[in-house]
Amino acid sequence: MGEPRNGIPMPLVLLPMLLFFIVSSSSHLVRASDDAYDAIFYESFDEDFDGRWIVSGKDDYQGVWKHAKSEGHDDYGLLVSEQARKYAIVKELDEPVSLKDGTVVLQFETRLQNGLECGGAYLKYLRPQESGWKPKEFNNESPYSIMFGPDKCGATNKVHFIFKHKNPKNGEYVEHHLKYPPSVPSDKLSHVYTAILKPDNELKILIDGEEKKKANFLSSEDFEPPLIPSKTISDPDDQKPEDWDERAKIPDPTAVKPDDWDEDAPMEIVDEEAEKPEGWLDDEPEEIDDPEAAKPEDWDDEEDGEWEAPKIENPKCEAAPGCGEWKKPMKRNPAYKGKWSAPYIDNPDYKGIWKPRDVPNPDYFDLAKPNFEPIAAIGIEIWTMQDGILFDNILIANDDKIADSYRETTWKPKFTVEKEKQKTEEAATGSDGIAGFQKKVFDLLYKIADNPFLSDHKDKIYDLIEKAEKRPKITIGIIVAVVVVFVSIFFRIIFGGKKKPAKVEKKNTERTEVSNKQADGENEENKEKEEASNAPRRRPRREN
Repeated sequence: MGEPRNGIPMPLVLLPMLLFFIVSSSSHLVRASDDAYDAIFYESFDEDFDGRWIVSGKDDYQGVWKHAKSEGHDDYGLLVSEQARKYAIVKELDEPVSLKDGTVVLQFETRLQNGLECGGAYLKYLRPQESGWKPKEFNNESPYSIMFGPDKCGATNKVHFIFKHKNPKNGEYVEHHLKYPPSVPSDKLSHVYTAILKPDNELKILIDGEEKKKANFLSSEDFEPPLIPSKTISDPDDQKPEDWDERAKIPDPTAVKPDDWDEDAPMEIVDEEAEKPEGWLDDEPEEIDDPEAAKPEDWDDEEDGEWEAPKIENPKCEAAPGCGEWKKPMKRNPAYKGKWSAPYIDNPDYKGIWKPRDVPNPDYFDLAKPNFEPIAAIGIEIWTMQDGILFDNILIANDDKIADSYRETTWKPKFTVEKEKQKTEEAATGSDGIAGFQKKVFDLLYKIADNPFLSDHKDKIYDLIEKAEKRPKITIGIIVAVVVVFVSIFFRIIFGGKKKPAKVEKKNTERTEVSNKQADGENEENKEKEEASNAPRRRPRREN
């Protein structure tokens, strides 16, 4: 036992310090425990998913899910283990989660360990299914309330946020897509995606805790189609009058073809003033038989025909102005005018472009906030060309502070380790500066492409960026190409005259359910197959 200090035994002196260290070292565990208690739903995948998550029994879904560790960590997740497969798995909640009252936070992690060239990594938050539905029947047609998460293939590069809403007038469900969603991070690190639904109709999309998009569910500027339909629509029964003239200009009916207008004059005539260049070799052909060519030993005259040597350019013609028969060249006919047509004048009967009259929209409704269907299950239903996609830490909470705490305790430690490892590997290969620069360039270009100002040119810009990601050595060239695109767009807007009017499309009011986008992508991939054929050898043809 230590010596007393000021009359107090040493163990009593050390006891408060020991308690302080115990409390400090376990504070994050206490906080995580409190968060788990406060979360509406949380799945860490620390334990095997078998028996808790149900794999679809539909024949289309042959992809194998695995309970596996994230590369470089002891943390487990739900792994997409095979390439070029469809996957579907679902977890029914103990009780449906209402989206109508208060704040609701949807959050999950994904890690694209082998990258993502073409595929999805999003979640579907399913609404209550029809009576008798079984989790084994989960597929792309299973109705959902919200679809959220990364999707990338070709020109598509976005973090989806789609919600389905029932029209209270006609009972039809309509998909509403977030306009100008953020892009998917272009690396192989762990990332956490958060959607915060506020009671004031505000939506926030966060990636790694950083706000990337803010929207309002009732705004026509933020969702397509808008949640609240137009008050009026074009009258489907209205018809254009037979005497309605939409021609702004018409041929002048009083115009007469001039007497000296020759419609039969040719566009070109022989240049009679031309003279044959000195040194022209009239008797030399432009091509001759290749003197070095030899008949193949396996050439069969009966099967392959009479063999003839291939042609090469006549070397004598290289130093001469030309070979063969000389002919006078053609020149433009100064008397050519072409077919005469009357000039155009303003149409006195012009009435403008006809459009049907507006009538009240029978499907119009107004509401103060969306009438979301509750979340009864969480499903992952994707088609992907890449394996190695890892899902982890799926969370539903009623407070964004809870989601923030989960990011700090579950995602951030992994991300920090992965980031440091990435820097070390880049430094070891001597490409730290270049790779880091390229990464920043790609991230910046994706952010620029997300600007609504460039929405009409987004696909073209994405295509350029993705080419640069696949071939990092041409990054500078791609930057120049993208800059040229930006400058062209800028000058076109400043000096290019009037902006083309946007197309107005009639919305299909038929009942819409989620489209089988993944199947379409798979069919497109399988459409092109390489064919091998052995063409018979043919005798070289001598050109006259």
